[in-house]
Amino acid sequence: MTRSVELSALDLRYESYRMRNPAGEARLLASIAERGIEAALEGVDAAGTSILLNGFKRYRCAAKLRLQMAPYASLGEDEAAAIVALLRVSNDHSLTILEQARFLEELRERNAMSVADMAAQLARSKSWVSMRLGLMGEMRAVVREKLFRREFPVYPYMYTLRQFMRMNGVPKQDIEDFVVALAGKKLGVREVEQLAHGYFRGPASLREAIQHGHVALALDWFRQVPEPRTAATSSNACC
Repeated sequence: MTRSVELSALDLRYESYRMRNPAGEARLLASIAERGIEAALEGVDAAGTSILLNGFKRYRCAAKLRLQMAPYASLGEDEAAAIVALLRVSNDHSLTILEQARFLEELRERNAMSVADMAAQLARSKSWVSMRLGLMGEMRAVVREKLFRREFPVYPYMYTLRQFMRMNGVPKQDIEDFVVALAGKKLGVREVEQLAHGYFRGPASLREAIQHGHVALALDWFRQVPEPRTAATSSNACC
């Protein structure tokens, strides 16, 4: 059942569990300024307060527009059950894999739910749950913050940096140092992947350049390295 709540009364303890999206939030701000909040915020009513679980972008936009009230739908009075309900109705478009993982971690650590319990309640496989919990377990607090605030792109972390940890035994501290060095630089996925290979496999001078923030210099190094000749190229040269 939907009701109106005062924005100032909402408990935002789960805000850091949801990923930022500045571009999407800017579009949403324009939409709310024109039409108001159309989809209700969702949360759990526990311990005499309304704890927000879903709708943080709408909340921030409403706050910027100095709105006082917003539509709100309660998912129940038990935090664990409400989180399970949110995960059950979500998909990879409404909750990212990192957001799913963070909520699963919450269910395990604060609500003492086992992998089997979570899998059963979510109608998912135990491997689905374990993979996401493992993802959180690999991640240091600083790295988590940079990813959730969109200061470092998620894709190269998931598919490049994690491979360095798992296949090449790169320490978590080195991963953290790399993420911190590039956080907020607004680099493309290809650029981050190039810099990662240079940082972990290239010369010490390249690593030092990245550590000291000389990203343009490091990228220029890649542009000067000639592409390896393929067999097809060699064959064409002979014809």
